[in-house]
Amino acid sequence: MIDLVHELLEEQRERLYLFLRHLREDGQPFLTHSEVQRVWRDYEASRPSDGGPEAGLPLLVRHTQEAVFHDTQVVLAVRERVARWRYLQIHAEEMRARELDVSEFLGIKERVASGTVERGERYALELDLEPFERGFPKMHRAASIGRGVEFLNRHLSSRLFGGGGRGLQRLVDFLREHRVQGRPLLLNGTVETVPELKEVLREGARVLARRDPEGEAWCRELRQLGFEPGWGRTAARARETMDILSDLLEAPSASTLEDFLARVPMIFSIAILSPHGFLAQADVLGKPDTGGQVVYILDQVRALEAAMRSSIHEAGLDVEPRIVVLTRRIPEAQGTTCDQRIEPILGTENAIILRVPFRTRDGVEVRDWISRFEIWPWLERFAVDAERELLAELGGRPDFVIGNYSDGNLVASIMAHRLGITQCTIAHALEKTKYQDSDLRWRELEEEYHFSCQYTADLIAMNTADFIITSTYQEIAGTESTVGQYESYRAFTMPGLYRVVAGVDCFDPKFNIVSPGADPRVFFPYTQEERRMDEVRDEIRALVFGGPDDNSRGRLEDPGKPLLFAMSRLDRIKNMAGFLEAYGASDELRGHANLLLVGGHLNPALSNDREERTQIERTHALLDRYQLDGQVRWLELQTDKNRVGEFYRVVADTRGAFVQPALFEAFGLTVVEALSVGLPTFATCHGGPLEIIENGVSGYHIDPEDGREMVRPVTRFFQQTEDDPDLWQRISQGAMGRVRERYNWSLYAATLLKLSRIYGFWRYITSLEREETRRYLEMFYGLMYRPLARTAEGS
Repeated sequence: MIDLVHELLEEQRERLYLFLRHLREDGQPFLTHSEVQRVWRDYEASRPSDGGPEAGLPLLVRHTQEAVFHDTQVVLAVRERVARWRYLQIHAEEMRARELDVSEFLGIKERVASGTVERGERYALELDLEPFERGFPKMHRAASIGRGVEFLNRHLSSRLFGGGGRGLQRLVDFLREHRVQGRPLLLNGTVETVPELKEVLREGARVLARRDPEGEAWCRELRQLGFEPGWGRTAARARETMDILSDLLEAPSASTLEDFLARVPMIFSIAILSPHGFLAQADVLGKPDTGGQVVYILDQVRALEAAMRSSIHEAGLDVEPRIVVLTRRIPEAQGTTCDQRIEPILGTENAIILRVPFRTRDGVEVRDWISRFEIWPWLERFAVDAERELLAELGGRPDFVIGNYSDGNLVASIMAHRLGITQCTIAHALEKTKYQDSDLRWRELEEEYHFSCQYTADLIAMNTADFIITSTYQEIAGTESTVGQYESYRAFTMPGLYRVVAGVDCFDPKFNIVSPGADPRVFFPYTQEERRMDEVRDEIRALVFGGPDDNSRGRLEDPGKPLLFAMSRLDRIKNMAGFLEAYGASDELRGHANLLLVGGHLNPALSNDREERTQIERTHALLDRYQLDGQVRWLELQTDKNRVGEFYRVVADTRGAFVQPALFEAFGLTVVEALSVGLPTFATCHGGPLEIIENGVSGYHIDPEDGREMVRPVTRFFQQTEDDPDLWQRISQGAMGRVRERYNWSLYAATLLKLSRIYGFWRYITSLEREETRRYLEMFYGLMYRPLARTAEGS
């Protein structure tokens, strides 16, 4: 890209000079990608076409993610392609250019942010993980991002099996040491070497070939040869597993290894960490910090237990799978079960929620709910206390641990290291991309949000995890024009605290895309009349088409119009009020559809979340300003999943649509739910819905940052359905087909268990735990995170 700038200085010097001057005239020290594009459009519109080439300056502008102005310098952060960055400094008067390294670029941002002209902190603390990762395999193609297990398995298999017999011997050692509840699985002590294993596999195949597949005598004969239970419940299954291992020993390959590990019984117990919010099965949705993550975890547990149970049964073992969801016990539970220590999870046979208190340094239990932004001082002690209670509950350590959100991932990192087990990280949402310039502005935001703690915890958890799962590609690496959530952690600065010059690498093979689904028992197609409960449907219709009361506002004066349905908690990012304003300002859309809002409380005094109270007050003000009480029905947030499923179906009965207008959405579980029932859906183009929805096939993308543009495709859809009645049905069918193909929990659970086996195997066989990186991060934890958390406690 520096070559392109030098070329522009030679061939389009005047054009570049005038555009840079136009940028500076905007008057802001920092311009984001969208702001740079806006200035470019204004610049192009303000002057006659100069006939300049389209591949020169427009190309540079298109790839510029950030512009920073410092004295007479313009500094551009240019994203040449996904996760590939260059930093260019152009002297706006002398028109000279040079390339900066990331540290220089971040230093300039710090000086501009602080308003100083001097060089600033000469010896700023820099976090640089790149030297520790140089010997570790990394991908190079953007298309490979999110498919880390495929790359890792191929790469490490070639290393493992390329060293003569040493690699195969390590595989034998792994099989000999593999145990459950202290009992050996697969091999006992009589088989010690590769030749011995090959020989007993041949003998085992002969035993299995002459036995009745449903008989049991073969089990005793196999044990005499050195085999333990775990090869298969039937003789046919056991022989298939042994044949795969024989193939692996004769002609090692990554695909054969994956096939074999998929059959090895390795996962019998799982710990899932989610400390913040109200984690329970009823009456919690809509409470502060409590929403889609709770639904995700409970559905995840049910799917994982079913998959574990099936895998263990197929392996021929009689072991009860265990899943423990660890969260915080809240004595002041606000009418929920969050004050109970143990809560069995419905729809499972042996999974529980285990709640552990937050305690002060003096050991006193903290009784009230604590915001996710203020949770940091309590996590280290919680990790130790939760580990102790988990080990007592399971009677031993779990086989692997899953962290959720920033707090749960940090606790999972601590616990996984202490117990020596595999760690999986799930972000759900990373706040850094939600709040613009929150890293630069961390000081002014610190009292309310404590982003210094959160971003430090994120860096530690992401880099200590054995593997990370995301719901979409864009969570990791964004799109051609937008930066991914994880990619944003590659390089950033919190002035006066530290700067990150090499933090999280999107090309690390720990990243894997594993998309969740919607509960098929609840979110089934509206056409399946035999499954719908008439009583619940009647209740929902009464709620939707009834009159205002203490829990609702507005009455639909023309109930024959289609319903446009929006449902979420009320906060700024979810943008419910923003969509309401766009609807109120569009006479055209109001003429085609009524609006149904479900979310939050109607009385702001009932909310103890400041941001939600602000959004509630704004919603009331908008209803008054646009006089919408005859076209908008606003109901308080619904927490019963079965009723929520019927809400979607009642809207589908009116040939309506669902809208998800968030300014940013990491995944979009409500989008999957709406698609599952066959409801045409309009969802934000910023985040996961961009991948979930095939635009014009299973739904539509909308731009939430421009109210007029946000409602334009919605209006067009309702206009077109009046002219083409089949359009609604085509989009409805496309929505249900998309979910069947990509977003279901059984596929999710099978994939997650496969990942845990493969990463767990390589963790045992190699130094995949990256000990040098961990020791560096432990120092960072002690010197940076722990003091920040203590400061947050006193704020």
